[in-house]
This record gives sequence, C-alpha cells and structure tokens, in this order.
Amino acid sequence: MRHLNKLVVAIFMFAGLTSQAQDKNNPWALTIGTNALDGGRVSAAQSIENQFSEYFNANDFWSFVPSVSYLTVSKYVGDNFSFGITGSFNKITKFVSPKVGGEYVVTNPEFLYYGIDGAINYSVGTFFKTLEPSLHIGGGYTFLEDNSAGTVNGGLGLNIWFSETVGLSLRSTYKHSFEDDRTVMPSHMQHFAGLTFKFGGKDTDGDGIYDKDDACPDTFGLKQFNGCPDTDGDGIQDKDDACPDTFGLAEFQGCPDADGDGIADKDDACPEVKGLKELKGCPDADGDGIADKDDKCPNEKGPKENNGCPWPDRDGDGVLDKDDKCPDVKGTVANNGCPEVTEEAVKKLNEFAKSILFDTGKSTIKSGSFETLAAIKNVMNEYPNARFRIEGHTDSTGRLATNERLSKERAAAVKDYLIANGVEASRLESEGYGPSRPVADNKTAAGRAQNRRTEVVVIK
Repeated sequence: MRHLNKLVVAIFMFAGLTSQAQDKNNPWALTIGTNALDGGRVSAAQSIENQFSEYFNANDFWSFVPSVSYLTVSKYVGDNFSFGITGSFNKITKFVSPKVGGEYVVTNPEFLYYGIDGAINYSVGTFFKTLEPSLHIGGGYTFLEDNSAGTVNGGLGLNIWFSETVGLSLRSTYKHSFEDDRTVMPSHMQHFAGLTFKFGGKDTDGDGIYDKDDACPDTFGLKQFNGCPDTDGDGIQDKDDACPDTFGLAEFQGCPDADGDGIADKDDACPEVKGLKELKGCPDADGDGIADKDDKCPNEKGPKENNGCPWPDRDGDGVLDKDDKCPDVKGTVANNGCPEVTEEAVKKLNEFAKSILFDTGKSTIKSGSFETLAAIKNVMNEYPNARFRIEGHTDSTGRLATNERLSKERAAAVKDYLIANGVEASRLESEGYGPSRPVADNKTAAGRAQNRRTEVVVIK
C-alpha cells in the first residue's frame, strides 16, 4: 500500500505539470481517489421502489478503504463524449442479504473486491463555469473473493472544476450482475470521489494557447490574437501589421506617422517633416507645387520647368528670358523681347538702298555701290534679331515680263551680297515687283528714275 501511495503522488505531480486548457485541447484525463460499495443492498431489495431508498445510508450499507482505491484514465473523443477505463479495489465489510418482510440482514464478511470497468461518458455541459453533470454507460468485470462475473454498468456523475484542468469528480455507478446466485456476484452500487486532472494538449510555442486553436502555433503570441504575436505592442498582430517591428497606428496598418501629416512613414518621402499628401509627405514652403527638397528656390514660387525658381528677365524688358529672343538687350513684348527697328533706321536703310546702282538691263551691282551696301549691312546688324525683305522695282519701259524678272534678280543680288558680307541668311528674303508699284509718274524721265529703285522693308 505504501508503494501505491507513492505512485499516486507521482501521478498527481505529473498531472499538475502537464495538464492545460479544455477537454478538446487536453483530451486525456486522469482521476484518482477513493470508492465506496453498498454491499449488494440494491440487489437485496425486494422492490424497485426501495432499491435506491437507502442510497445515502452510508453507515449501514457502505464499505470504505481508507486510501486511494481507484484510478480512471479517459480520453475525450468529441461532441462531449469520452471513453474511460477504471480500475478499483475495496473490501466489503457490510454484505446485505434480503429477509422476508423487506428487512435486510447485514453481515461482516470482509470480502476482497476488484473491478475493471469501461464506460462511455457524456457531458451534459458546464453550468456556472464549474459544475459539469454527466451520464455514463458501459460494462466491466468484477472479482469478489474467489468469484467473478461481468456486469453492465450505468450511472451519473458530477465534476466540480477548480480550474480549467483540475476538479473534483463524484460518480455513482449501478453494476448489474446476471448471476442468479447473489452469493457469487450480486448487483450493487459503487460510488467514487476523486481528483481529476486533464492533460495532453500540445502548445508548441508555449504561449498558453493550444496548437489546434493557435493561429500561429510555432510563434509565441497573445490570447487576444489567437496565439499570433504583436512584436511592437501596438495592438495590431504582426500578420496584419505593415510595420511589425515599429509601434504604429491602426489607421496606417500598424505603421508610424512621426511627423503627423497623415502619411505613414514608410510611404513618406519626408518622414520627419510635416508635408502634403500630393507631394508624398514633403513640404512646399512657397506653394509652387514642387517639394522643398526638389525646389532650388524653396522660398520663391517658380515653375517646375525651372526647378521651382522664377524665370529671369535679365534685360528687364518684361519678356522672360525663356521667351526673350534678345535676353540681354531690352526690347518689346511685341517683338519677342528684341528691340524694334526704328523708323529712323528704316528711313536710313531705304536712303542707302535707293542709291544702289546696277549695270543697265542687268542685275550686276556696280562697284561704286559696295560702300553703300556695307552701310546697309551695318544698320541691319544693329538689330540682330530683325528680319528684312529686299524689294526690287522697275519703271514701265520695256516688256512687263522682262521688268518683273529684272526686279527679282536685282533684289536677290542685293540679298546675296549682304549675306556674303555678314548678314545671317535667315534674316533676309527678297522679292521683285516689276513696274507694279510705282512711286512716281512713268511718263516723265524723272518719274521713271524714281520708280527704278531698291527698297528695304522690316518683316514683322
């Protein structure tokens, strides 16, 4: 008996270390305690009514052993059902025999009793978080002194849970024997009281949540997240946290917003400075739509094309350098920033042009006019962005076609000479109009002399 008690203590310690959680998580249960026998009073009763009438009469009919006297091992199988095996021993010191008239005769034989029983248990449910009634049915084999017999068993039980895994188990089982001779094996009641320990649950990561209910069974986690971790402690589990190692806000999926501009740091190009959403969290001090970090003039509004700086106007003529064809010379808006050719300059050009002489009937310029052409070139180059048209005119003497051709050729000859002597070709064009644009009367020699001329016109 001493060795049995030592074994019981060891089992208690083992159960206390390994038991955790609920039946579905801890499918195994170990129950150890004591049992009592009614000495066959149930089978000795002469009517069904009084078979259980003395159920609580422990003094007259129950036999006890003052030690641990039974052990049950059970396995939860699902849907509130479990299957268990119970081994028990006792010593019957109160054996009941029936007597005519419904009375009982109680003897004191001291019969040794051993039983091995299997039962299917059904839990009705847990009430008030601690009380768990149950039903059981099964069978077993019982040894009484030199006799033995099989029995069909059934009964009721009640577990009172002190915690999720430790509780007090109370159970009464009716064992029906089919032996005709009650002295061989009477039908009887057996009562059990013991401590139950549930165990066997698997918790790989040791977070107190069993693998079958743990959404992250290999990683230590928190109960509120079904066993998943929240590394940064921001209340958002790592699997849903876009920044699992940095404390953040739920609105940013667990990421921080250090500068408070409504943009998560991970998406913020300027995470330490409050900025604008349209600029990915960067500031724009001058409000020109260019982030300060990319703005070469962050405090002065300017276009993106000029890196955030305003366009300059070096010559101060009101035409920005980017549009000013003469950025270093003050001009007019109408002439794209270039100075307009003055009326005086145009007058001078035409005075020079009228004195250009050609060989008679030809477009060849006489050498005496080269100095005049040089003066025309100089005036034109004072306005490097101005464009000019050289126009040729004739009198009405001779054939019209000849005059038109000659006027064109002479205008072209002047243009070519100016280009050859330093005026950009892109600034010049020529045209001949023959006698179609007279400035004097072709009937007089003086008039015809005025009509044979070269003119310079500014192209607007």
